[in-house]
Amino acid sequence: MKPEESGDLYDRLMAKVKKATEGQKLASVTFIWMQGERDARLQWSSLYEAGFKSLLQQLETDLGRKDLNVVIGRLSDFDNDNRSYKDWSKMRAILQKIAEEHPRGDWVNTDDLNDGINRKGEKISNDLHYSVEGYKLLGERFAAKAIALVRRAET
Repeated sequence: MKPEESGDLYDRLMAKVKKATEGQKLASVTFIWMQGERDARLQWSSLYEAGFKSLLQQLETDLGRKDLNVVIGRLSDFDNDNRSYKDWSKMRAILQKIAEEHPRGDWVNTDDLNDGINRKGEKISNDLHYSVEGYKLLGERFAAKAIALVRRAET
């Protein structure tokens, strides 16, 4: 899917969010993001930063919040030499930069999550996808960063 064709995904996301939060007053909102592999493969890194920042602005507007927390999973060390995915290292840097520049942002390191045993029971090393244990750790890391951002905002 090309970047200009991704609006449907956003609309579906917002429909689900609105339905799930209808009538509620939310104390905080944290947006957790793990994406960019395809953009690295298709060499869309030049569009990514502006597009992602626009997404965050749209979320803030649509949710009526200027205090949106953001946790971004940085792409793993799968293709740091950019052999298969020409923009891999650029995407890693962009994801980290966005998180570090956001006033309520943080990022998760995934470099150690793509080794071990995959869901098919096969041994993997420096794979595009994470191991079974890697996915569990990713969730734990996202949760820890999200909780830390919420607590930081409360002080």
